[in-house]
Amino acid sequence: MEKSPEIRIALVQTDLYWQDKTANLAMLEEKIWDLKGKCDLIILPEMFPTGFSIEATKLAEPMNLNIHKWMKQMAAQTNAVVTGSAIFTEGGKFYNRLLWVLPDGYTDHYDKRHLFRMANEQETYSAGTKLPIFPLKGWHICPQICYDLRFPVWSRNGWEDGIAGYDVIFYVASWPAARSSAWDILLPARAIENLAYSIGVNRIGKDGNGIDYQGHSAAYDFKGEKLLDLGEQEGIQILTLSANSLEEYRRKFPAWRDSDSFTIL
Repeated sequence: MEKSPEIRIALVQTDLYWQDKTANLAMLEEKIWDLKGKCDLIILPEMFPTGFSIEATKLAEPMNLNIHKWMKQMAAQTNAVVTGSAIFTEGGKFYNRLLWVLPDGYTDHYDKRHLFRMANEQETYSAGTKLPIFPLKGWHICPQICYDLRFPVWSRNGWEDGIAGYDVIFYVASWPAARSSAWDILLPARAIENLAYSIGVNRIGKDGNGIDYQGHSAAYDFKGEKLLDLGEQEGIQILTLSANSLEEYRRKFPAWRDSDSFTIL
């Protein structure tokens, strides 16, 4: 499919009710119900139905239950792809799983690769082994989840015959305020090194463990220049990305030609 000249992406920065799926889904539905026709993709934070929790036995759902069905409903209602991560169970295991839900209900997913050991995430959840690239109007979109941001090898853009593996990389997160400086530095770094747009969507507020979140949801272009920043306030902002600007810069500054070759085992 030929790449659309533009895509519009909505970044949803919000506080979350602690481990209350009903309250969070109702709150988010109210926030995004009027985005129909305004964007192509809606990005929600990490574990948006519950807040970041390792109480998977209590909170996990199988696919195609309430959370998944809600995302299908929102995608159909807004006529946009809806994405964000939640706690899912499959095959007797738990996953911090990002769903990519199209307006027609088609769903793909990405399971978080790097589990945050400082919160013992790896003791509850199973790590993902595959990194899908999602198509959207001819664009290629790379999904990542929170702690993945610290590991550039996993997010490394691949090139074949001068064509990039992806055009946009995005991170859904529950990134604590105590380490917000790392978030602010690494998001533009991922854009620069991969010659791609980089987007991060983080939550705000305080969770049930007393951890503070400052947001700082933001988007950067392929040069690492900031396109928007939601600061520390609750809100939704829509970003328009240009294919022409991206491809022109890649032609003028083809740093990918000098990248080191490697394989992830």
